[in-house]
Amino acid sequence: MSIVINHLTFAYTEGGKRLAPTLKDLTFTIEEGEFLGIIGHTGSGKSTFVQHLNGLLPSEKDTVLVDGHDLSEKAERRRARELVGMVFQYPEYQLFAESVAEDIAFGPKNMKLEEPEIDRRVRHAMELVGLDYERFSKRSPFELSGGERRRTAIAGVLSMEPKYLVLDEPMAGLDPKGRGNILALLEQIRRESGCTVIMISHSMDDIARHATKVLVLEKGEIAMLDTPQNVFSHADKLESLGLSVPNVTKICTEMNKRGISIPTTICTEAALLDWFKGVKHHA
Repeated sequence: MSIVINHLTFAYTEGGKRLAPTLKDLTFTIEEGEFLGIIGHTGSGKSTFVQHLNGLLPSEKDTVLVDGHDLSEKAERRRARELVGMVFQYPEYQLFAESVAEDIAFGPKNMKLEEPEIDRRVRHAMELVGLDYERFSKRSPFELSGGERRRTAIAGVLSMEPKYLVLDEPMAGLDPKGRGNILALLEQIRRESGCTVIMISHSMDDIARHATKVLVLEKGEIAMLDTPQNVFSHADKLESLGLSVPNVTKICTEMNKRGISIPTTICTEAALLDWFKGVKHHA
């Protein structure tokens, strides 16, 4: 199963007047199990696009299909929202309940699940994000550290056991350690549940390390859609779009300028180390 985007075009309205399209004729498929990284300059349509994936913004018939559910239809949209979990920037601002467990249970309760199943999901979601149930379940979310609050908010989405997890800049405002913890969490979720991850990020290094495919948006259109290795090998094109490349790609570019021939598809520290090992082995 997959998320199919088929000629998706969208324009906001203002004062009853239709503005210029924010998304223009997007067509591609997000395959099950992928880690899709989405990059693009501010205003390129990234957030507008991901809000279509669970029907937060309206779509025309047959333009957004989640496992075959057409999001233009109300009943189908309701089912799709159980499959697609959304984590926005600063998700901890959405916490509201008196305890961590109550906040995480909000989604499953809205799904009309039985209490034993709700309890199981809350405990499992807390385990996934590294929050000990006995220690944190009865605490107020507002007594937690910033990182713990963000984990609580993400656990609230995970408790609905989505098949697709969509994140809009989930590391915004976090220090390097916090960023690393969230990314490690996403990889763990993918391994343990097979969940498809769709993440907007301004960090090219994070995208290079974790994404299996990269979508580059420019003025609402698909500028590139390929593996991180192939996307980041086009540094000049990305620069023309106001985007950067991973630090490793910059190093490789500089090495090539200095006469050291190195593949332009290398964009992570691990790949660079493997290349050096290969050179040493054949020396």
